[in-house]
Amino acid sequence: MSETLTITVADGNFNCYVARPSEPASAPVIIVLQEIFGVNAGIRSIADAYAAKGYIALAPDLFWRADPGLYLSEDQPGDWARGFALYSAYNFDGGVADIAAVVAAARTLSGASGKVGVTGYCLGGLMTYLSAARAHADAFVAYYGGGTEKYADEAGKVARPLLYHLAEEDEYIGKQAQATISAAFSANPHITLHSYPGCNHAFARPGGNHYDSAAATLANARTDNFFKQHL
Repeated sequence: MSETLTITVADGNFNCYVARPSEPASAPVIIVLQEIFGVNAGIRSIADAYAAKGYIALAPDLFWRADPGLYLSEDQPGDWARGFALYSAYNFDGGVADIAAVVAAARTLSGASGKVGVTGYCLGGLMTYLSAARAHADAFVAYYGGGTEKYADEAGKVARPLLYHLAEEDEYIGKQAQATISAAFSANPHITLHSYPGCNHAFARPGGNHYDSAAATLANARTDNFFKQHL
């Protein structure tokens, strides 16, 4: 069952796709953060999968200030250019503030238990990491957050459990960037890092060109166990 939740912040409002479990009961909320393609079919399918596992899932529109309601596909070359242009112009600090507003709303959402997790992919993976450093959810899971190495010095600010999935052959997160991330994360006991040999960026995107079934299944199982433990 899906619906739309509107979040109001100081400079406007934006929508979240909401997926709820079929059995009405008090449930933790998982916030699913988009890639550069918006809250598209892939992100909605991830939210729906969390709902099927008994969570309430929220997928906020991160690009709402520039292109509200964005719904792109990796199969369209023009969509890549449009997504990267929005990513290049994106205000990451403002995005963290938006996510913090979603977390606050999720705490008191009808049917919610008060526990909130955050997960995200690519852009959403970076925003998950930044939110772990700056916001106040209960648990965080980031998948291959492009640009994480630029914010490695914020790893020490992470005070809640963070699980991070990193592809070893990521074309957007090179070996030196991976080493920077690993070194920064290793000093913080709240952060668990898993690397996936032979995998490219977006190895866990449902139906994606670089989808790796074995690695995605392993990463998602680790994520499921992590959220069960902390939410």
